[in-house]
Amino acid sequence: MNIDQFLNPVILFFFLGVLAHFVKSDFQLPQPITKFISYYLLMSIGLKGGYELHENAFSLSIVTILLVCVAGSLFTGWYVFHFFKKNLGIENAAGLAATYGSVSAVTFITAVSFLEQQGIDFGGYMVAALALMEFPAIIQGIFFVRKNQPDQQLGFRQLVFETLTHGSVFILLGSFLIGLISDHDLMQGIKPFTQDIFKGMLCFFLLDLGIVAGHRMSFLSKLGKKVILFGLFSPFIHAVLFISFAYVVGASAGDALLMAVLGASASYIAVPAAFRTAVPEADPGLYVPLALGITFPVNILIGIPLYHSVIQLLWH
Repeated sequence: MNIDQFLNPVILFFFLGVLAHFVKSDFQLPQPITKFISYYLLMSIGLKGGYELHENAFSLSIVTILLVCVAGSLFTGWYVFHFFKKNLGIENAAGLAATYGSVSAVTFITAVSFLEQQGIDFGGYMVAALALMEFPAIIQGIFFVRKNQPDQQLGFRQLVFETLTHGSVFILLGSFLIGLISDHDLMQGIKPFTQDIFKGMLCFFLLDLGIVAGHRMSFLSKLGKKVILFGLFSPFIHAVLFISFAYVVGASAGDALLMAVLGASASYIAVPAAFRTAVPEADPGLYVPLALGITFPVNILIGIPLYHSVIQLLWH
């Protein structure tokens, strides 16, 4: 790993946000602006992914990568649930399973920015992997609860619908489809908005996320040693698993890094939104601080450059 990787302005803005919390600065972005930026980032990455997929039509290798990503996501959720079920109870174990089986779009976007900075190519279809891994683990987590508590009222069809229409998933999938079917000559006209200012918006978003992460870190002492250790080390275990998958299916180095990041990340947006209504018994004070206060910083500060170094050794 090179120290220059930690001097990436995207990463430094995250540090600045964490510092703002601990020095009790009154700086904060208004909630509507942070929501707009998050939707902008998802729209931009979705459009680019659809465009890239249009340029590179589906093949057996692409389908294999997507299926492997989804299978890895479900396996992660399955083992996390059974690992914590006795200690945390069914609902909280299901919340952790959904959190770590699902993905962080912001971590993925940060990894995309890292690859572009390194000049490493990757397939636009990896955005499809991001979208496909977002909701199966959520459904799986709620299934674990319903299986053990049959009186749950949320039907499977309603659950799938609510997950797919959740704001982050909806804008990501919708933008991906628009990028896939749009006239690509006309799409060049919106490139300054969707791509040229992308990194600047990402800096703003990570600045705000650093403040939130700093706040969540104050709750970590209440989680227990086993849970904290899981949040610290599970990203590396999951990354190794997905890098192994990528190596077996013959993915490119860029795709392998994105697969590693998807496997190593944890959701702190879609899962709390879904579980708040579907499984209100699950304590968000457990899985949100863990994902945002530990796993997210581990991935963007250490994980991404480390996974990249490992992949460079294996692929070359």
